Amino acid sequence: MKNVVVYSSDWCPYCIRAKQLLEHKGVAFEEIRVDGKPQLRAEMSQKAGRTSVPQIWVGTTHVGGCDDLYALERAGKLDAMLQG
Repeated sequence: MKNVVVYSSDWCPYCIRAKQLLEHKGVAFEEIRVDGKPQLRAEMSQKAGRTSVPQIWVGTTHVGGCDDLYALERAGKLDAMLQG
């Protein structure tokens, strides 16, 4: 299974939903919390080209946010992406 990284914030409902989907699928992921950490948020923004959380990577592929993750799941593409 590919390495999954989730930049998130504790208070963000979209972050919670994205993590719940990954947990439901049994996917281990690295969570990088950006709350109160402007350097980490800036790093995330530079990599993703977005400032909102969550920002999710599967391997070296930037998936996007929560809606993007769920769209991959609905399209039946997330499992294949995770397996690589």
